[in-house]
Amino acid sequence: MLTLQINGKATAVTAAPDTPLLWLLRGELQLTGTKFGCGMALCGVCTVHIGGEPVRSCVTPISAVGARAVTTIEGRAYPFGRKNVDTDVIIPAKWLKTVTRAGLAKGAFETVRAEAGNVFDDPAYAGASVLIAGDNFGCGSSREHAAWALGDMGITAVIAPSFSDIFSGNAYKNGILTVVLPQTAIDRLMAVAETDPIHIDLEAQTVTTKFQDRFVFEIDAFRKQCLLNGTDEIALTLASGAQIDSYESKVASARPWLNKGLAA
Repeated sequence: MLTLQINGKATAVTAAPDTPLLWLLRGELQLTGTKFGCGMALCGVCTVHIGGEPVRSCVTPISAVGARAVTTIEGRAYPFGRKNVDTDVIIPAKWLKTVTRAGLAKGAFETVRAEAGNVFDDPAYAGASVLIAGDNFGCGSSREHAAWALGDMGITAVIAPSFSDIFSGNAYKNGILTVVLPQTAIDRLMAVAETDPIHIDLEAQTVTTKFQDRFVFEIDAFRKQCLLNGTDEIALTLASGAQIDSYESKVASARPWLNKGLAA
């Protein structure tokens, strides 16, 4: 039996040492804030923080954790709160030359991090997986790198009064939950986040705190199921592989001239 430090508590676990940390968190410990995604450490939705560093839990065996502390989405949130934050603030244009998602966390909120006392470099919020923002978050250009950068930071959910439609779509496609709540709820969560963790339950569609705060949010049913199941558009297509193959076979038989020359 192993004992791990998870969300500030010593936790005895019975899983085998080679078990992926993600399986342990979601299965044995029922910490479902950490999501299934690509399974290849690419999408970032399984990110947790181990010893303060973002790590992809889907490919990290629990034996690799050792004595380092593990923090999941059930932990702290960045009380950012700024309004009209555009995608160039989230990830400046000079970082868009990359063709991979890895490493974008270094450039995330670069101009904000240049400010003294910013929340992103405050040790009190190290390992935060939730970002609390202001109105119109993610406005500006449609760069998907903004969602990539947040994912690389370990952000799995953003709470704000409103979002740019394009950013919200990009976030969803990259496994990041966008929660819309009224400004009064944002103000309360900002205050709580300064000292205590918050919890997001996607299944119940609630944001709660240990002070009995409970805020209900709406989400498209299809997006909710995709986020809960860690399913993206490619996975949805592959799930219909048999039907697609059947259709293509029927078309090839009914209209053989369409496939002339393809066999060569």
